[in-house]
Amino acid sequence: MAKQIEVTKIFNAPVEMVLKVWVDPELVKRWWGPKHFISPVAKIDFREGGRSLVSMKAPKEMGGQQWYSVWEYVKIIPLQTIEFIQTLSDKDGNKTDPAKVGMPSDFPIDIKTVVTLREIADNKTEMTVTEYADFGTISNFAQIGLEQSLDKMATIFN
Repeated sequence: MAKQIEVTKIFNAPVEMVLKVWVDPELVKRWWGPKHFISPVAKIDFREGGRSLVSMKAPKEMGGQQWYSVWEYVKIIPLQTIEFIQTLSDKDGNKTDPAKVGMPSDFPIDIKTVVTLREIADNKTEMTVTEYADFGTISNFAQIGLEQSLDKMATIFN
């Protein structure tokens, strides 16, 4: 199974605007989660040592379940890199066993996530998101979910 998943995307926006979609709670709500999912919660504490709480909710026809995640920021290099540990949690931000929220037993508890931003032209930014973890039986779904989330992010800049 994959030990990491990675997606690189080019956005029609300067680095400052691409960074803002990770920092502004209202913008995070617009892209977090795969296609057809919504993000009702985004409480962002964007700083090294900070903790953000985000959620994604499945559409009603897919069961309507809501999952929460905590992002614990490890390293932030302004306009270049965001590194955080992503962990499933309850609605209050307490880490939880993935199996307790309906994930497979081999779903990772902590997912090291690294976002790199690079200006490639005037008003164009290349962003790579790498999630370092063994996603086990849902590796393919994790890859697709990340791709779809970043596709939703791209619509913010259109």
